[in-house]
Amino acid sequence: MLKKRSVVLAGHATSVALEPEFWAVLDRMADSRGLSHAGFLTWVDETRGRRPLASACRLLALAYAASETIIVEP
Repeated sequence: MLKKRSVVLAGHATSVALEPEFWAVLDRMADSRGLSHAGFLTWVDETRGRRPLASACRLLALAYAASETIIVEP
């Protein structure tokens, strides 16, 4: 089930709906940068280019999670 968060971006109210697992990773990212949820989503919005906001959030979460994963090869 998707969890929706609302925020004002560039003066416009919007919401982002993501799976809780993605929000958990994004919350860790925001905490590590000392940003609130709104501040973090504002940063994502400013750096996402033409990509949809929800897609940008998911891709950032995947990249962050992958960077935390240690792969041990046999």
